[in-house]
Amino acid sequence: MRMGSPRRPIDVAGRGRAGLRPGLAALGAAVGLLAGVPAVAGDYATREVGAWTVAASRDGKGCFLTREYDRAGRTTLLLGLEVDGTNHLTVLNANWSIKPKDRLELTFRLAKASFPKHFAVGMASGGKQGFVTDFGAKFPAHFAASPTLQIFRGDVPVERLSLDGSGAAVAELRRCVAGQRDKPAGAAREKEPSNGIPIDPFSSGGGRKGKN
Repeated sequence: MRMGSPRRPIDVAGRGRAGLRPGLAALGAAVGLLAGVPAVAGDYATREVGAWTVAASRDGKGCFLTREYDRAGRTTLLLGLEVDGTNHLTVLNANWSIKPKDRLELTFRLAKASFPKHFAVGMASGGKQGFVTDFGAKFPAHFAASPTLQIFRGDVPVERLSLDGSGAAVAELRRCVAGQRDKPAGAAREKEPSNGIPIDPFSSGGGRKGKN
């Protein structure tokens, strides 16, 4: 039997994750994180780690790191990590024509991992358009160890982003998440209102109501 030439092995963990279809859950999380960049959640204050910003999410369920690149459209890169171990990656650029909820297949390449034909969903935030997706549990480690992140749409290059300093930024991200995970239950909750209107009427549980 004729055998094909051997190929260099790559980590394709993301290929399986593509079937999870991050969709609206990851989209909502990413929008919330981007909106909360200047915020302080709980006892964790926003910190600068080299070119990266590390902050806790307002809902107390995770943290994120972000970086803006000085180029056409000022690309924004955001990696969020939740206390349950899930993650999501967001990339935005003011020049892109992606529409919210567009369904995309993109290839992501790091130094020691490749994620071909990986599903992403379109989104918009802060005057920029882009996409959000999620990966397997090893992605933050691959991200931390890679000097660059390359993104392709088929044969078309989408972005080539420097990840200099990402090792220290991801280490700080994990410390932030550990602090969120160790907080007592309810520590991040806001004070209940007294007018009977839920804090978040759009939450899955209908929101928490205050007393009349």
